[in-house]
Formats: sequence, C-alpha cells, structure tokens
Amino acid sequence: MTLPLSDDRLIVALDVPHAVAGLELATRLGDAVSFYKIGLGMLTGGGLALANELKQEHGKRIFLDMKLFDIAATVEAAVRGLAQFDLDFLTVHGDPHVVRAAKEGAAGKDLKILAVTVLTSLDRGDLDEALIAPGDLRDIVATRAARALEAGADGVIASAQEAAMIRALPEAQGRLIVTPGIRPAGSAANDQKRIVTPGRAVAIGADHIVVGRPVWQATDPRAAAQAVVAELNG
Repeated sequence: MTLPLSDDRLIVALDVPHAVAGLELATRLGDAVSFYKIGLGMLTGGGLALANELKQEHGKRIFLDMKLFDIAATVEAAVRGLAQFDLDFLTVHGDPHVVRAAKEGAAGKDLKILAVTVLTSLDRGDLDEALIAPGDLRDIVATRAARALEAGADGVIASAQEAAMIRALPEAQGRLIVTPGIRPAGSAANDQKRIVTPGRAVAIGADHIVVGRPVWQATDPRAAAQAVVAELNG
C-alpha cells in the first residue's frame, strides 16, 4: 500500500518564537505537512502574517489557536476581524456565551469555531487550585463539550483520552474533535499530562491530532512528520 505524502488529520503546531522560524520549519517540512497550528505564543512575532502566507501562497490549511475569552461583544468583534483572513479553525474557550459570540463573528465565513473544554496540560489538582467545580475531570470535559456544542461550536478541543466519550455525545454528531497532547511512542511528555499516541487518538474518535515538539524538535522534522502520517494510515 502506498501511503499519502501528507494527511490533514495531522496538524503540526508551529510553536516557535516568530514567523521567520515558522516559515523556515514549514519549508523544511514541505509537502509532508498540509495543516498548521499557529498559537498565541507567536502572535506578537508575526503569527497572523505567517498564517496568511502559508494559506494564500503555499496552500496550507491553518488552525489559529487563540483560545479567545472575553465578554460577548469583544469576542464577536475579534472573531469577525480574524474571519476575514480565510483561515480554517479558530479556538475559543468553551463557555456558551463565548461560543455563541464567536459564531456570530464568523457568520458567512468558512472559519470553524472550536471550543476548548479543559486544557490538556491540566489535571484535577490544577482544577482544584483554580476553584473549578469538584468532580471527575472526564465528567467536566463531557459537560463542557456538550454545552459548547449546544451553543453552536463546530467542534471541540480535548484530550484524546476523552475523545471516545465526547464522540458518544448526541451533540457531537457531525462535529469535529481536535486533540492536542499527542505524543508518538517514545516521545517525551513535556508539559502535557493527558497524552495519547497518534494512531490511538484517531482510532478512538479524533478527527485531527495536533503534534508540536515531537516534530519541530526532531533532528529531521520532515521524517518525524512522515512517521506520524504512516502511523495514522497504518
């Protein structure tokens, strides 16, 4: 069987300091990667300019990971401004009022609004420290996912450990599940606490996986990306 050169189920996180480094990495990866995530850490380093260049000049799909949270009017205005750039995914926090406002801002555009449930770098101890309601973390993720999807989110961001549970929700029918915290076998966990391998993530319900450091910190990033694609298609 001949495997595809790239697979847009793989989203590579360009978590590098600035747009110049991001473009250099994307150039090294070439046609092995078709979908990129640009996050808040690169916002002041030319992240939006890089998003536009990769989209318009290189034909890549772009996931803008801003995790917006504010009053409804501000979220709506911010999303309306971002939606003009013809990008693919945008994250907001999963509070229903934020999701509804984001959908208003994206009205008439193809931009998909993805709701953050609980960050994959957090565990129950972190939620306790933040005074989040008591209870099992998985139950909180499921509740937040259901409420965000009811509010109109096109999908959710969640650990792959919760993907099957979210996929089983009636509200999740036809919606996207995007899973960060993905680590190929043998990779370091770094600051992630709820991690899953690429193949396992898609097998249990993820539509897209986000991989960052295991690709861009690799000696050969292109080969690392191709190995993930091979696992997805294995």
